[in-house]
Amino acid sequence: MKIKMKKISYAHSLEGKTPQAWQPLEDHLKKVAETARIFADEFVAGDWGYLAGIWHDVGKYSREFQKYLFAGTDYDAHIETKPGRVDHSTAGAKHAFQQSRNEGKLLAYVIAGHHAGLPNGKANEASCLIKRLEKGIPSYDNCPDWILNLPIHKGSPVSLHNKRFCFQLGFFIRMLYSCLVDADFLDTEAFINPEKSDWRKGYPSLEELYSKLQSHLDHLTSRVSPTPINLRRNEILRQCIAAADWNPGLFSLTVPTGGGKTLSSLAFAIKHAIRFGKKRVIYVIPYTSIIEQNAAVFRDILGVDTVLEHHSNYEPEEEDHRSRLASENWDAPLIVTTNVQFFESLFACRSSRCRKIHRIANSVVILDEAQMLPVPLLKPSLEVLRELVVNYRTTIVLCTATQPALSESETFKDGLVGVREIIHDPAALYDAFKRVVTVKLPPLTDEDLAERLKEHEQVLCVVNTRKHAHQIYERLVGTEGRFHLSALMCPAHRTAVLNRIRMALSKGEPCRVISTQLVEAGVDIDFPVVY
Repeated sequence: MKIKMKKISYAHSLEGKTPQAWQPLEDHLKKVAETARIFADEFVAGDWGYLAGIWHDVGKYSREFQKYLFAGTDYDAHIETKPGRVDHSTAGAKHAFQQSRNEGKLLAYVIAGHHAGLPNGKANEASCLIKRLEKGIPSYDNCPDWILNLPIHKGSPVSLHNKRFCFQLGFFIRMLYSCLVDADFLDTEAFINPEKSDWRKGYPSLEELYSKLQSHLDHLTSRVSPTPINLRRNEILRQCIAAADWNPGLFSLTVPTGGGKTLSSLAFAIKHAIRFGKKRVIYVIPYTSIIEQNAAVFRDILGVDTVLEHHSNYEPEEEDHRSRLASENWDAPLIVTTNVQFFESLFACRSSRCRKIHRIANSVVILDEAQMLPVPLLKPSLEVLRELVVNYRTTIVLCTATQPALSESETFKDGLVGVREIIHDPAALYDAFKRVVTVKLPPLTDEDLAERLKEHEQVLCVVNTRKHAHQIYERLVGTEGRFHLSALMCPAHRTAVLNRIRMALSKGEPCRVISTQLVEAGVDIDFPVVY
C-alpha cells in the first residue's frame, strides 16, 4: 500500500505502540483482511483469508521499514523486490509459522509470496520458504497486540483424500494466495485511484442475463419451422434447462455438431448458477477463433457490456476501462477465456496470474470442446477439475460433440468420478443429426488435391500445418473464390475473412477455403464438401 502521509521525523513516528501516523497501515490490514475473508468464504475458508490479510503487512511496523518510508519521497517502499527495499513480507510469514507449524505454514507460503510470488518449499534459492522462515528480520513489535494475538483455527482447511492430500494442500495455498493478492490490489487501488476502482462496477446480474437469454430463446424457437432437426434442438435445450436443477458437480453435455450446444450449455450454466447461488459462468474454449465467435454471439444476445473476453488476442477498446480491469481478476458474471489462460492460471505462482483464480470457486465452468484437453497435461488438468468440484463448490460441464473418455475406468484409474450426462440418449442424437458421408481417398499429391478442389464450387480443405496451407493456397492462384485461414492471421483479419466466407456460402457463390486445424472445432461454417 502506498501510504501518503505528511513528513514527520523518524523519532516521532515510533512513539508509543500505535502512533497516529500508522493508522492508515492498520486500516489497510483490516480492509484487506475483510475482503480476503469474503473471497475465501466462497470455499468456506473465510477465517483463513482474514488471517492472511491481517498479517500480510505486519513487517511494515518495523522501525527499519518506517525509517525507510519516512526518509524520502519514495512511496513505492512496499515493493520489496526492488534493490535496497526493506523485506516486510517475511515477518507475517514467520509470525504465522510461530503460531502453528502446521496450519501456520500454509499461511506462511501465502504471506511470504504476496509480492514476489509463491515461494518453493525447500530449494537452493534464498527465496524458498524454509530459508525465509530462518531469515533474520527487523522486529515488528510496534504492531498492535490484537493483530498479533489472533488465533489460528486448528484442522484441515479442506476435505482431504489420503492419496491426494499433497496436491490438495498445495492448491488450497494457491487459492488462498489468490484471495490475498486480489484483496491487497483492490484496497491499494481504492486508496490511490478511487476513480479507477469505480470503473470495476456496473456488470449486470446473472438474473438479468438469464432474462435476456430466455427472451432470445423464446423468440428463436417460435419463429423456426418445426422440422425434425429443429425439434431435436428444442429438446436438447429443454433437457439442459431441466438439468440445471440437478445438484452441483461434474456434468457432460454430449451433443452432435449442429445441435445448438453453445446456447443450450449457456442456458444450463446461468440457470444452474442462479439456482445454487453461484457467482459467475466461465466459458473455457481451446481456440481463440471459437472464442471470438462465441463471445460475439453472447454479446448479440445479452448486450455488448455483459461479456468479459480474456485471451491473448483480445484488445478491448481504449475507453473500455471496465473490461480491461475485470480481466485482471475476473470480476464479471460471464467470462469467455482459453484453455491456456484457465489452466495456466490455476498452476501459476505469480500474483498477476493467480489473482483471478479465487473467482473460479463457486462458479459454473463450461469446458467447450473438452476433447481438446492436451493428453500430456491431462492428469494435472483432471486433478484440478476434480479439486474444484470437491472443495471449491464449482460445477464443471464437459461440453463436446465427441466426448473423450475422461471418466474413471479399469484402463484409466485417474479419470473423473460421478460425471452425469445431461442428455438422456446422446447416441440417438447422432443418428438424427447425421449429415455427413465419409469417403477415404488414396494418397494425393498437392497437385492432385488442388485439382480436386478446383472441381468444387464450394469446398473446405483442412491441412496440418500453416506451411502446407500456404502451399495448397498458392496452387489455386487464379481460381475464383479462393480463401486462406490460419492462426498466423490477426483476430480482426481472421474474423473479416470468415465473414466473407459465410457471405459467399449463403449466396451460393464460389468459395474454396484452405485452412489449418483452427476450423476443426466449433467454427460455425458449413460446406457441402470437406477434404
